Amino acid sequence: MRQIVLDTETTGLETSQDHRIIEIGCVEMINRKLTGRHYHQYVNPQRKVDEGALEVHGITDQYLEDKPLFEAISPGFFAFINGADLIIHNAPFDIGFINHETSKLKPKVAPIESGCRIIDTLALARQKHPGQKNNLDALCKRYGVDNSQRDLHGALLDAEILADVYLLMTGGQVSLNMSESSDSDSGEVNNVSTIRRLPMSRPALRVIAASELELEEHHKKLDAITASSGECIWRKTGE
Repeated sequence: MRQIVLDTETTGLETSQDHRIIEIGCVEMINRKLTGRHYHQYVNPQRKVDEGALEVHGITDQYLEDKPLFEAISPGFFAFINGADLIIHNAPFDIGFINHETSKLKPKVAPIESGCRIIDTLALARQKHPGQKNNLDALCKRYGVDNSQRDLHGALLDAEILADVYLLMTGGQVSLNMSESSDSDSGEVNNVSTIRRLPMSRPALRVIAASELELEEHHKKLDAITASSGECIWRKTGE
């Protein structure tokens, strides 16, 4: 079972105003294990970033000037997600923007949901926690996921955080692999190690008895407590 956790950053909120994607971040899971493969790309949107969006992600027009167009990165992006289940928080937003981009391609590409099954973690969270906050920060707090580095939104970081939240929200990982991050989207996985669990049958813990000197010091301490308070609870329980 191949799953891709995906997030995007955009120039604004509405495709109807021709807002565009400026960043895509994806991490891969197979059989609920993070593989270490990821896809990450900044995109030149050929338009200005709204001030409100800039406050959210901090990605400036100047930073995006030399980045490739969506048309140029689309083959690699679609190859990475092809046939996978896409796990997205507030999926209609990201899917809407991806389809807005693909509608500009020539020849046009079919809507992304025609080749991938979409899993919306916001919808899942609302089912599990009705009436509560279910944004990504709230879910991190609820499930104990570290998001301390999330001062600003970033597509790859948010995808990595969402992967942890999704696994916990849907029952945890079948097994947990840790690997060093790949420096590219080539899919190479390096230095993978599996967490070992302690065996259920372990030898009994060694018991070290107090020495005579330690017992003497212990009794002196109890005498001091009795003298100051008139009562010592440890003596009532047999010391």
